[in-house]
Amino acid sequence: MFITFEGGEGTGKSTLVQIISKQLEEKGYEVVLTREPGGKGSLMAENIRELVLSPEYKEVNAHTEALLYAASRAQHLDEVITPALKENKIVICDRYLDSSLAYQAYARGLGLDYVLNINRYALDKLPDLTFYIDLDPKVGLDRIKDRTKNDRLDQEKMAFHEQVRAGYLELVDKYPKRIHVIDGNKSIAEIALEMIDEINKRLWKY
Repeated sequence: MFITFEGGEGTGKSTLVQIISKQLEEKGYEVVLTREPGGKGSLMAENIRELVLSPEYKEVNAHTEALLYAASRAQHLDEVITPALKENKIVICDRYLDSSLAYQAYARGLGLDYVLNINRYALDKLPDLTFYIDLDPKVGLDRIKDRTKNDRLDQEKMAFHEQVRAGYLELVDKYPKRIHVIDGNKSIAEIALEMIDEINKRLWKY
């Protein structure tokens, strides 16, 4: 089973993927925990991550940014995600294709057609389940204001983050069977419980 976690900044994704992964392992499942951009286990994808998120490259072209994400994703699929799924493991990924659609297609204004086209390799490998944690960007950014290190996207203006959220909500309408929306105002414990319940409902199919 391939499960992805999506949401804006400060929604608690990184914490939740750890909690859910641990709970599934305690139930006896083999779990591969990974992330995008990058992908633990893929040196090339991780190097692209360092490049694309570095605040040093503030003037990067939107098309270049989208292409770098797509390239990292293709490598990540081949080296990490696909092999794990073939071995009947559960793959949990912090961000995936929906991030490119929300951030580049919508917020950067590149359009769905362009971003889907450059990610064609990933379209045959969509997640079985995606959790989208919905939260007002003002609340999310306030949660991360004390971080010692913010990446290039964290530093975007509020209007950008609001467009990201609007993009995600359009994706929810586009993929209602795959994307499960969660209220990001709930506590981490409440969200984790809701996630595990939804995973349990679907796991029997796999």
